[in-house]
Amino acid sequence: MKSTTSSIVLDTNFADAERYARGKVRDVYRADGKLLIVATDRISAFDYILATGIPDKGRVLTQLSIFWFDFLRDLTPTHFLSARVEDYPAAFHRYRDRLEGRSMLVKKAEMVPIECVARGYVSGSGWKEYKQSGSVCGIKLPAGLRESDKLPEPIFTPSTKAETGHDENIPFERTASLVGAELAARLRDLTLAIYKRAAQYAETKGIIIADTKFEFGFVEGQLVLGDEVLTPDSSRFWPAETYKPGGPQFSYDKQYVRDYLESIHWNKQPPAPALPPEVAARTSEKYRQAYGVLTGREL
Repeated sequence: MKSTTSSIVLDTNFADAERYARGKVRDVYRADGKLLIVATDRISAFDYILATGIPDKGRVLTQLSIFWFDFLRDLTPTHFLSARVEDYPAAFHRYRDRLEGRSMLVKKAEMVPIECVARGYVSGSGWKEYKQSGSVCGIKLPAGLRESDKLPEPIFTPSTKAETGHDENIPFERTASLVGAELAARLRDLTLAIYKRAAQYAETKGIIIADTKFEFGFVEGQLVLGDEVLTPDSSRFWPAETYKPGGPQFSYDKQYVRDYLESIHWNKQPPAPALPPEVAARTSEKYRQAYGVLTGREL
């Protein structure tokens, strides 16, 4: 889908609609027993929303999630219903210019309070934990791994879902105590199955999915995949041609923003700083590149 506007959307406020929730990136509205999710161009880093929006970011997150929902349809049901504005309740139709390409109508799910993380490589918080303990979320890993090394097998490393502040990596046993052993096992198995399927596909496009996180919920008793799926916000995408273990990797995701914030020695306390125009533009380019490479389409 080609972008129809270059304007940056940092917030939405639809007069005829009731806002259900506001996340770090998404605004969610009630929609006749369903939910309408609008992906803004807000970007968060270190658990804070930054003052600068990223052009086309919301469109990338929405369109890439829709791509993956379709790709994974034989593996798991999802909450996705439609991304056609004409399918939305009438109250939203006059906001087409704000909704086109960055919104989706979904089933309302009772979300499981666990971030389901799959890691195929040791990076990010997993690398930090490995350096300290030789394990990640209680899973003992081989000695001598370097940063960004591929793991012998992908691992399930869940975390709590924090409304504010930092998510906390937790061992599988803690997950089982929070949601029950049977559901914890289902989440683990489905998370790893989805990751492996997506990672294999991405490899054919020259992209390594180092890690990613999923969210699941229940709709009329059925476990479904929800929220966003395999986007630059929820995953680490590395170009295979530049992959070199032993340090950080060139990445299509928001690591570029994190690296900039580290370079200015921000204390990771509010207020979050603004980004220079060139950092915002470069980040937008990376997001759009990820979409194009994975889908073969132009945004």
